[in-house]
Amino acid sequence: MARRLVLLAALLLSLAAAASSSPAKYKATAASSELIHRSCRETQYPSVCEQSLSTYKSSPPPRSPQELARAALSVSVDRARDASAYVGRVCGGGPKARAGPVRDCLENMADSVDHLRSAAQEMGGAMGRKGSPAFKWHLSNVQTWCSAALTDENTCLDGLSRGVDASTRAAIRGKVVEVAQVTSNALALVNRVGPGH
Repeated sequence: MARRLVLLAALLLSLAAAASSSPAKYKATAASSELIHRSCRETQYPSVCEQSLSTYKSSPPPRSPQELARAALSVSVDRARDASAYVGRVCGGGPKARAGPVRDCLENMADSVDHLRSAAQEMGGAMGRKGSPAFKWHLSNVQTWCSAALTDENTCLDGLSRGVDASTRAAIRGKVVEVAQVTSNALALVNRVGPGH
């Protein structure tokens, strides 16, 4: 009997602890949603920004502009990797698909993935105190890699305008435009981490 009471008391204590911790979790999620909403208004593609970051699974949810920028970069890496894999499948589809512009696009997208991965790693590392020379240097690296990724994505899109059939061009373009939009948003969020924000 005494053993049952001890087990019952332990169960009640664990339930009470879980109940008291759930409001804090809800507040963190609500605060994260507000941060996403407020920050995405400052990007070029706000609805794409909110949708991609609201559905992105990060643990814990972003609580600061720097964590939000890191999450946006991770989203960009995922989308760029998916688009690169898609272009790779198109390249494997026959002699025309292996021709110049699609092959060049594949190389551009592979470079974009590398640049975005480097930016996300740098943003997630120890950047130093905000405003310090070390922080500015790390942030500059992130901005440079993001800009380079955007250039790669736009170069891919520009190259598709020549010598690629309309259906292949439209399919690849849809994937790469999506990546360019989330990358543009990520760069805008990275820029908000800098001094003066």
